[in-house]
Amino acid sequence: MITEALILAGGLGTRLKNVVKDLPKPLAPINGVPFLSILMRYLSLQGIKHIILSVGYKHELIESLYGNNFEGIKISYAIESEPFGTGGAIALGLSFAQTKNVLVANGDSFIKFRLSDLSKFDLQPKEIVIVLKSMQNFERYGSVKTDGDRIIAFAEKSFVAEGLINTGVYLANKDIFKDKVGQKFSFEKDFLEKEVALSNFHSIICNEYFIDIGIPEDYNKAQTSLHQEMSL
Repeated sequence: MITEALILAGGLGTRLKNVVKDLPKPLAPINGVPFLSILMRYLSLQGIKHIILSVGYKHELIESLYGNNFEGIKISYAIESEPFGTGGAIALGLSFAQTKNVLVANGDSFIKFRLSDLSKFDLQPKEIVIVLKSMQNFERYGSVKTDGDRIIAFAEKSFVAEGLINTGVYLANKDIFKDKVGQKFSFEKDFLEKEVALSNFHSIICNEYFIDIGIPEDYNKAQTSLHQEMSL
């Protein structure tokens, strides 16, 4: 059973500032409901009991909204004293974990995955599972190359007629970065891309609904599509 999740909720949301002002990006409202609430509610339905929020920018707003409990889920806060990068944020957040395998998710995107599909993995340090999605005619995302369920390469952003993207949902061993707590590094550039040839990176493919609210166009789409998917 996977019962803990780490959500990266410390982004500045620079590209959304003209649309969502004075809020950390994960609190961007979707029909009046903070995006982070929608994400946490979905994880609760999937069986998550403890959520660690990795926060930085305007973290006081997130803490004051949720406190230490959200609809029965225990909430802990991993507060960055300064921006640590995505890798540093994950390392700090995982230091709060109490169970071996932890779900890691971006706080500005959502995919309708099944947590049970990840439960079959029993990860060792430096192993990771990435939830991928098949897409067509995209250039906003980098693409991921696989051999069976093993990830073998990450490609830079460019136009791709058909390929797999990283949805920003992972399963990781809580000790994957235990020697990097407090360090600044990029999860994508300094770990995924550099270690893919040396480490055992697994994948599962989920072709369900996916939305990334990081740009105004998709944030506006989420007002309708996410509402329909979640029946809010």
